[in-house]
Amino acid sequence: MFQFKQFNIHQDRCAMKVGTDGVLLGAWTPLINNPYNILDIGTGTGLIALMLAQRSQAEQIDAIEIDDEAYEQATENFENSPWNDRLYCYHAGLDEFVDEVEEEFDLIVSNPPFYTDEYKSGNEQRDSARFEDSLPFEELIEAADFFLSENGIFSVIIPFKEEEKFISLCQERGLFPLKITRVKGTPTSEIKRSLLAFVRIEQVLLIDELVIETSRHQYTSEYIELTKDFYLKM
Repeated sequence: MFQFKQFNIHQDRCAMKVGTDGVLLGAWTPLINNPYNILDIGTGTGLIALMLAQRSQAEQIDAIEIDDEAYEQATENFENSPWNDRLYCYHAGLDEFVDEVEEEFDLIVSNPPFYTDEYKSGNEQRDSARFEDSLPFEELIEAADFFLSENGIFSVIIPFKEEEKFISLCQERGLFPLKITRVKGTPTSEIKRSLLAFVRIEQVLLIDELVIETSRHQYTSEYIELTKDFYLKM
């Protein structure tokens, strides 16, 4: 079990455990449009949906998860949280959800599978949670375009090396970057991740950088400020 300040995550049946990427996305995602409803695509443990329940006043937070075990665990994590009346998990693939649901969402988030060119482990559950061919970026962006409300925000975390491609695919569908934060592990390491938020109307783009640690377990003030409402020891 992973314990946060206001909720717990049971993750023994999930291929993808609680990690920095999910925490970053849940803490960073802009809520400037005060979303009424939120959609988390590929929720895994339910972490990001739970973080957004804590951060927002959204009345409806829907999550979708295709993996049987992860779906059951996310549902339990939702039910055991202080916001169980606002959280709901669908056991469905994205294509199935697109076919069945016509609602628009004010915020769409996803920590998509993205190890596109690395060796697969042979663990089918873990691989489908972590490899892009199980949810191609094109399919994710098409769904975001389909579900996003007029003033909605679409927020993701992806590898930095995929940033240019992802932005280009979004712009083809009339989704424009609002904010980009590039994430480095330490001041001297390479940029590893990009946090991206998109909207339907082209805006002045804000780009910044986030460094997580100055040295092992010595977190930067920016990272502490971003995550202190969640991590117990921040």
